[in-house]
Amino acid sequence: MKLGFIGLGIMGAPMAGHLRAAGHDLFVNTRSQVPQALRDAGAVACASPKEVAQRADVIFTMVPDTPDVEKVLFAENGVAAGLSKGKTVVDMSSISPIETKAFAKRINELGCDYLDAPVSGGEVGAKAASLTIMVGGPQAAFDRVLPLFQLMGKNITLVGGNGDGQTTKVANQIIVALNIAAVGEALVFASKAGADPAKVRQALMGGFAASRILEVHGERMIKRTFNPGFRIQLHQKDLNLALQGAKQLGVSLPGTANAAQLMQACAAHGLADSDHSALVRALEILARHEVAA
Repeated sequence: MKLGFIGLGIMGAPMAGHLRAAGHDLFVNTRSQVPQALRDAGAVACASPKEVAQRADVIFTMVPDTPDVEKVLFAENGVAAGLSKGKTVVDMSSISPIETKAFAKRINELGCDYLDAPVSGGEVGAKAASLTIMVGGPQAAFDRVLPLFQLMGKNITLVGGNGDGQTTKVANQIIVALNIAAVGEALVFASKAGADPAKVRQALMGGFAASRILEVHGERMIKRTFNPGFRIQLHQKDLNLALQGAKQLGVSLPGTANAAQLMQACAAHGLADSDHSALVRALEILARHEVAA
């Protein structure tokens, strides 16, 4: 197939690489330089999202935030300007469910399908092609794109119509943030009480408190490896989407609000570009104690 991929960052580059490795023609565009590995694999660099859309039948986008998606899709040289009837746009970014519905309508008016397909699994999942992909959109479009999703992920679900994929991702980010905060609190408590946090984590991994967050992010907290798999500033964005949506729906998300404030504290201390497991640093500052092996 002729595929397009726009946004070749930490997540997008390996995801696009899997598509190319499967033998598909790949036309790419990104804000910075196209990674050399993709060029060496035969990906064709395009001057604009419009050119990508002109040359590809299915166009994937993977950019940081709602305004970035809007610009990629609808700017003067955006995807919409290069579309022709029958093509499919797949946004794999994590953005506003409400704006997603509006974007989908505009793309549909051009005679094209739109899928919102945000992912979970971070850089590790992107590289291993083991991402969880939450999809919103029409069944027929999902069925066409499913073989491509399967090159990038393992757990792939059509949740509902346009916007429902993004709603699912927001729910995912709420759960992840609260779990990171819980693991951070537990390890700060155990460490300050004089226990070895590494051994505490090992013990907890065999009980009811076991989780993927305790396994991966708990280890990061102990080993102080906060190089970004998923940056705090991006998780802040997702929690803001949750809180904005909650306000519109008239529901209360107190745990989400607390996690958002802890991430804000981290950002205020220069940690916006650190991995979201660095949320523990806000708790350490409050406790005047650093988790240590």
